[in-house]
Amino acid sequence: MNNPAPIRTGYTACPHDCPSTCALEVELFDDRTFGRVRGSRENSYTAGVICAKVARYAERVHHPDRLTKPLRRKGAKGEGNWQELSWDDALDLAAEGLLRAEEKWGPETVWPYFYAGTMGLVQRDSIHKLRHAKNYSGQFDSICTNAAWTGFFLGAGTMAGPDPREMAKSDCVVIWGTNAVATQVNVMTHAARARKERGARIVVVDIYDNPTAKQADLKLILRPGTDGALACAVMHILFRDGFADREYLQQYADDPDGLEEHLKSRGPQWAAEITGLSVDEIEAFASLVGHTKRTYFRLGYGFARQRNGVVNMHAASCIATVTGAWKYEGGGAFHSNASIFNLDKSEIMGTSMRDSSVRFLDQSQIGRVLTGNTEALRNGAPITALLIQNTNPVNVAPEQRLVKEGFLRDDLFTVVHEQFMTETAQLADIVLPATMFLEHDDIYRGGGHQFVVLGPKLIEPPLGPEPNLFVINELAKRLGVPDPEVFEPDATALIDGMLRKSGHGDIESLRENRWIDCQPDFETSHFVRGFAWPDGKFRFRLDWQDAAAPSRPPRSMGPQGPYEALPEFPDHVDLIEAADEKHPFRLATSPARTFLNSTFTETVSSKEREGRPELLIGRDDALAHDVADGTLVTIGNERGSVRLHARLVDGLKPGVLVSEGLWPNQAFVDGEGINVLTGADSIAPFGGAAFHDNHVWLRS
Repeated sequence: MNNPAPIRTGYTACPHDCPSTCALEVELFDDRTFGRVRGSRENSYTAGVICAKVARYAERVHHPDRLTKPLRRKGAKGEGNWQELSWDDALDLAAEGLLRAEEKWGPETVWPYFYAGTMGLVQRDSIHKLRHAKNYSGQFDSICTNAAWTGFFLGAGTMAGPDPREMAKSDCVVIWGTNAVATQVNVMTHAARARKERGARIVVVDIYDNPTAKQADLKLILRPGTDGALACAVMHILFRDGFADREYLQQYADDPDGLEEHLKSRGPQWAAEITGLSVDEIEAFASLVGHTKRTYFRLGYGFARQRNGVVNMHAASCIATVTGAWKYEGGGAFHSNASIFNLDKSEIMGTSMRDSSVRFLDQSQIGRVLTGNTEALRNGAPITALLIQNTNPVNVAPEQRLVKEGFLRDDLFTVVHEQFMTETAQLADIVLPATMFLEHDDIYRGGGHQFVVLGPKLIEPPLGPEPNLFVINELAKRLGVPDPEVFEPDATALIDGMLRKSGHGDIESLRENRWIDCQPDFETSHFVRGFAWPDGKFRFRLDWQDAAAPSRPPRSMGPQGPYEALPEFPDHVDLIEAADEKHPFRLATSPARTFLNSTFTETVSSKEREGRPELLIGRDDALAHDVADGTLVTIGNERGSVRLHARLVDGLKPGVLVSEGLWPNQAFVDGEGINVLTGADSIAPFGGAAFHDNHVWLRS
């Protein structure tokens, strides 16, 4: 049956964990149904383009498998037997379970665990208000951004940079460490415009010939974790061949002479042996960058997935300083605009109630936490109760076997607020149905661009699901929080209060304008008045232990990983999980085009597009190991093993494997997913999870 013509257009933002958080236009048919979702043509960053998975969002909202009733587990965890409840009964039972845990072990035994299933500032971050009001254990957010943010920040002193729309005004766009076609399509919009209108060259630096690399004029496929070596060799050539902007360096950099001296032994032959690139490839890249002052380095989150990712990100960001590319419109280096928004979320998060003595636990180490690892627990009480929103750790967290073992504990009480029966929800005691982004009010900001975008409620949810804020406020009533009045404001009041406190007007003006452009002026964005350190100098030379960083762990946790091994200047540092005789391959768990972490794995079109879990293996490696296309192979390491089908590809360095996902564990032959193989040891110096940094063996 065809839908009728839309009666109106709704305006909102994509809620998902993508740097673009695109501005959207939605065809609304009635109060509950909608049709096509389009990128806003009026928003100068979204520019009318969105990814295919969000364009088909009606598949998710109107999916027959959506959770619509609160559920209580019957029988053993994971058996799949559930009893339907009213919301009042479900919330009462949830509160009783949390209070029971607290009575025995104290409030730190409860761990509110969340992440970026929605990027909405209200529906995502309001869980902190309950955490602070009850003195529940804190969460150190380590699973995504840390290594990349730290590496960029240590150079520039801020998480900001040239206007991302300036990619369209560049003469060379270097897309490094991100498969933008799959994960942030708007980067390709502006880069392609530069190529069409200016004849700009597009360079892609990655570990395999993914869809972004296939669109490049120059693609550099290197071994995982060797980006720092490539960056150092490029800078060596820039100094060697007279492309370094020495006048700029003397004014804007801390120790250019020390950097040049350090790089004298880091030439293209040295880097070729580390990266697997040829000397000619490295020379060609350096020559292009050296001859093209208006080069825009778009640096992605792939850096965050390696144990040496902080060093690699910093090294890549240094190139723009050596050439002086920051001086030009369409030039410089950019990773995230996180520092420009200055949004006061204190009321949303209840920060005034925070007790700084409460411990923090590393979200990436949830498996170790739930299985009683003393170090992971910070020598404190065990976790005997979880409240989970916006994440699916049984699927997405590293060391999956430990995670699942922890969730199966009989003494662990778990409440999961979700849209679908995820593999985490399957192991819960209480499951609560959640609304989707079109069904509640929220507000979004995009790290990959400069806009704050309102996301108003556009349709009514099916009978049953409720927003995250509703669950937090209702639990607070039942948990005896000291200041119940702080849980009274609804989402619109919280949005309005945040905007007013932040100097961004009010919610009514945002309703009218739809978004706020927060991009600083050219001089600020390009650091014309100096970089964001007190001396105004970009930092080549780093003091790792005392450095400031936007995602530095609390002092109680201290430095993370083998920080003593980090180099003073940009370099290649051997902190990766290197291949060895027992584990001759290195595995990256890269994102699939039509999934977003564990979201969209339930939609028919995404599953049909992706097919099945597969292992990308180079043809020479396949021949050497007697692997044919479609062969069921086993890969493993000290953490476990996984079976999946091989797909033979070109464009991989020898000894490198890639598994695109993230597929549900149950989609794999043995019901165990790829994160069985990933480790949760912290990235130096300030934490993170190295999902793309795994040595493995392979058997056919």
